Amino acid sequence: MITRFTRFIAAVLLLLPLAQSPQAQNSSFIVSDIRVEGLQRISAGSVFAAMPLAVGDLVDAGLIRSSARALFGTGNFDDIQIGRDGNVLVVMVAERPSISEIIIDGNKAIETEALLDGLKGAGLAEGQVFKRSTLEGMQMELQRQYVMQGRYDAAIETDVIPEPRNRVSVNIDVDEGTVAVIKHINVVGNEIFDDEEIGDLFTLKTTGLLSFFTNDDKYAREKLSGDLEKLTSYYMDRGYLQFSIDSTQVSVAPEKDAVFITANISEGEKFTVDSVKLSGDLVLPEEDLKRFLLVREGQTFSQQMVTSTEEYLTQRLGNEGYNFAKVSGIPEIDEETNTVNMKFFVDPGKRTYVRRISFRGNTKTIDEVLRREMRQMEGAPASSQSIETSRIRLERLGFFKQAIVDTPEVPGHDDLIDVEFVVEEQSSGSIGASFGYAQGTGLILGVNLQQDNFLGSGKRVGIGLNSSSYQDFYNFSYTNPYYTEDGVSRGFNIFYRSTDLEEVNVASYTTDTLGGAVNFGYPIKETERLGFSVGVSNTKITAGRFAVQEIKASPRLLQGVDYWHTSTLDVRDDGTLFYTEPEVIEPLSELELSQLTLPSQLGFLDKNGDEYLNWTLTSSWTQSTLNRGLNATRGASQSVALEVSMPGSDLEFYKLTYRGEYYMPLYRSFTLRFRTELGYGDGYGETTELPFYEHFFAGGFGSVRGFESNTLGPRSTPAKLYRSEQPVTAIDADGNPTELANFLSYREVDGKLVVEDVNDVPDPFGGNVLIEGGVELIFPLPFIKDQRSIRSAFFVDAGNVFNTGCRPSQINCFDIEGGEIRVSVGVGVTWITGFGPMTFSLSKPLNTGPFDEEEPFQFTLGRGF
Repeated sequence: MITRFTRFIAAVLLLLPLAQSPQAQNSSFIVSDIRVEGLQRISAGSVFAAMPLAVGDLVDAGLIRSSARALFGTGNFDDIQIGRDGNVLVVMVAERPSISEIIIDGNKAIETEALLDGLKGAGLAEGQVFKRSTLEGMQMELQRQYVMQGRYDAAIETDVIPEPRNRVSVNIDVDEGTVAVIKHINVVGNEIFDDEEIGDLFTLKTTGLLSFFTNDDKYAREKLSGDLEKLTSYYMDRGYLQFSIDSTQVSVAPEKDAVFITANISEGEKFTVDSVKLSGDLVLPEEDLKRFLLVREGQTFSQQMVTSTEEYLTQRLGNEGYNFAKVSGIPEIDEETNTVNMKFFVDPGKRTYVRRISFRGNTKTIDEVLRREMRQMEGAPASSQSIETSRIRLERLGFFKQAIVDTPEVPGHDDLIDVEFVVEEQSSGSIGASFGYAQGTGLILGVNLQQDNFLGSGKRVGIGLNSSSYQDFYNFSYTNPYYTEDGVSRGFNIFYRSTDLEEVNVASYTTDTLGGAVNFGYPIKETERLGFSVGVSNTKITAGRFAVQEIKASPRLLQGVDYWHTSTLDVRDDGTLFYTEPEVIEPLSELELSQLTLPSQLGFLDKNGDEYLNWTLTSSWTQSTLNRGLNATRGASQSVALEVSMPGSDLEFYKLTYRGEYYMPLYRSFTLRFRTELGYGDGYGETTELPFYEHFFAGGFGSVRGFESNTLGPRSTPAKLYRSEQPVTAIDADGNPTELANFLSYREVDGKLVVEDVNDVPDPFGGNVLIEGGVELIFPLPFIKDQRSIRSAFFVDAGNVFNTGCRPSQINCFDIEGGEIRVSVGVGVTWITGFGPMTFSLSKPLNTGPFDEEEPFQFTLGRGF
């Protein structure tokens, strides 16, 4: 590296031609060439561009000095020497080093990223030119930041290490010290409110029992400023308009481990409002604006009321396009009567219009999907309400984690703004093969495409080929939410489903259903829609050999079984269930057997057959003011749906359901969520009851957690048992199993086959009435930055299923009874992954019936809270 002395000697030698005589010193010359020496990183072109001269220019000493100043002004050089070699201008430079690395060590209270951002803003970042003066200034700023946090003994040391190729690494060693503890807080001058009442306003406290956890005894300048603002607001909201904080003193102990805070205040007199008026340019009718005056005559003066009135009036004007309106509440004080005349001065400014609406961040979703949610139009007056409504509608789509909006002014125009929306995409479905396991349904295999935002078009498409331990399901669905430009939606779905309900804790039977439906949705208000659907389905019911009596009545004779007996379900002392020894009855014919089955006790299949072609009409009403489509934090949602099997169908029935939820923000990221689901169904015409395969069920996720899925409510009545008193075999002469071999259990006694039912516990059967509800306290998980993708909550769930038409012999069946409501408490977490929501819960039932089945830990993939 050329030393400063060497550069100086070289410059003197280069300047000798100009120093031969006084006349030579003032002579000028035409530059034939410019030679730059000493460059390492910076290109010669950058030097030429910064200099105010070029080849062919007539140069004198003044122009050379200007060139030197211009090069120094770039900040890239430590030293610059300019000389002459004949008619060649020689520029010798010494570049400032570049920063190769910045290492920060010892910081905990302030994150490294925040410190690096601060350094970058001051001009210190990797790849930039190193300036020692900037580093020294930043060192003082860091020291000040720690002092503001009450860390008076913090120390910042820096070390600059030279590296090859004119680079340096910067090491910053931080000793954060300790936060000074508040030993005393004293407010001087208060007479109206006592020390305890004022002390409750302060976030800062002296050391208490919980200070170890809350850290409220650690001094920070920002917290003190906030507390003083709270104190000022407290007085001014109660009429003390002339309240003031005269001075504050923060004293630090010599050891720098303790802080003493003193605030001197003047309370002043209490004022009431004598009159309220509007003035200025009232571009809207005065009666319209008066509706937003929260300040009333005779009230105690409140600064909060004044501020809220200003905000409401400004927002009202903004809704009419006056986006730069200013409303100022001006109090005219009468100290003799302690009254205030309030005057709200309105300056609407110019009416503003929207020049352009643009979107950023939608890497997957096309602009058209976002633009059709706009309630603010380009070229129209800019409405604050319409712009905010547009932002909320983007978040309600469920495609984005968040949507933020900015309204910059158009340069050169005081009546035009642009509206810029910035969104952050999130997963809105899944594509691909699936292999997984879900509690309650077991192993799941399938190929699925489920997208609420298919290829970024905003259309919902679902294709599924799925198989699990209880169900084979094949479906195709399609919905276009904007079938027409005004928001009418249209969709359809086709499906085939084969289920074995015994595998999911439901009475033993299987269904095979082929069906489809066409649906339409109509917006009636900004937050409300009507829905209509027409569908057709063909359902085949196959009852098991020992089908429960609600499905198929018994006793009944089967091939090879000529005798029958009944047995009674009883409960042992330890709570387990068992069947009493059966009573053997004489042989009966089919005719005699049918006479023992009363018509009122016939099963559903006995009355209605086992295959049904049904046409259904569904109408629904939905309303949603939720702020987001997924993981909402405020607003409400409710829906009512009525499904009716139309006259002429094989079965005639209806189902009415209601769902609702409400979010109530509490404090910061804490929110209360209330939810409920109600359902009622019944048959009409020739169908005397709601079909059993349309029953409501309760228990598990989305219902009452802590209880196994679908296990609450009425149970089925087991079939009567049969005993064969004649010698039979389970294998025929050809070695093939006989019909009896398909029984659930059989054993040979004295050369005779005894057939028994192994269904010791009655299966859940559901009911025609559903009542559920719950309360959740949503709270943020610590150490998680992206709280929009994860949700945690403490919950209380309650509910059950009831039946208004219980059979006399049915087990655990009851009409609507408050005492049968099941309750559980627990904690749950939902994480929105690329495969859909993944939810876990750990819960404890508080009241359990003799037939209820508990399940403390539950999880699922594909649904949230």
